[in-house]
Amino acid sequence: MVEASEKVLMRNDVSINELGCFIPHQANERIITSSAARMGIPLEKVIINIDRFGNTTAATIPLAMATAIEENRIHKGDLVLIASVGAGFTVGAALLRWEI
Repeated sequence: MVEASEKVLMRNDVSINELGCFIPHQANERIITSSAARMGIPLEKVIINIDRFGNTTAATIPLAMATAIEENRIHKGDLVLIASVGAGFTVGAALLRWEI
């Protein structure tokens, strides 16, 4: 998840400081916080809701987006990094500009 996220940021010439938030797959909190630490993303920019919803598999990122909205932690024009990892070698990351 870290490598994919760093590649996306590098390809788009975006620094961590430019991110509005990081929305990772909610597999477990240790993975989320260690990934953020490895990338130098402050926890204030990381959306974590696994404590409330658990690992909802494919729904973790959309649910975390809803959490970011509810907590007023995402705003129109923000750059948002999303990343997910699954069993085996499945991994993906994307950079979006929030337009709502």
